[in-house]
Amino acid sequence: MPRTSLLAQARDLWTDIASTIVAFPSTGLTVVTSPTSKMCPPGWMGLVILGEAAIATAPDDESTEKARKLLADLSIAQLRSDEGVAQALTPAAIVGPVALAYLTADDFRPVDSAALAAGQTIEELPAGHEDLRALERLCGRRDTDEAGIDEITSPVFVIREATESNAVIAASGHISWPRNTAHLSVLTAPSARGRGLARATASAAVAHALAAGMLPQWRARVPESRSVARALGFSELGTQIRVQLDS
Repeated sequence: MPRTSLLAQARDLWTDIASTIVAFPSTGLTVVTSPTSKMCPPGWMGLVILGEAAIATAPDDESTEKARKLLADLSIAQLRSDEGVAQALTPAAIVGPVALAYLTADDFRPVDSAALAAGQTIEELPAGHEDLRALERLCGRRDTDEAGIDEITSPVFVIREATESNAVIAASGHISWPRNTAHLSVLTAPSARGRGLARATASAAVAHALAAGMLPQWRARVPESRSVARALGFSELGTQIRVQLDS
């Protein structure tokens, strides 16, 4: 699939998530009012840049006009930066930037299961399995909230520790999003990071999504997660920022 087609699919997805009638401009930024936007928490402003164009949703008309005025002179490069957006809006809080990456079947670079350590295999568990809750406890609230393991709608692909504990130390699956999109979720126990387990479990989840004809999406803030995505063949096409407007 050409990159332009992949970009168009990503844009269609985010216009759906905006929960109002909006389209990406040819260049620059379009800001619209959408109190029910899923691009951000309620009452916040959501901003998504894909390619050289951006859309933003604000919770009310007053916030929309303010954002249009204050963001109008920012370049796309400045919109991608939390510093640029923060300087323009002086928000109460800002989350991001988060990289948005997408994958085609032709670009996918799966992990060979032979690369796993001795005694380790990819196992498939149903979403909500109690062993996944144990992994979440190992990782802590911040990491589990970021990963969203409890929201997975696909089977969950896991690797267990090759010890007597047999505990799940890495897990990945995908969450069903609009436009037949598979939003990837990956979580690895702190003690098991740096071993390639995130890449191995995510590879299985991506393969499952592609086999179902879905568009895989990877959303990441930390460099390590972005590196895993790139290793699997994902291309970063955009950025998401969420802004809590100053009251």
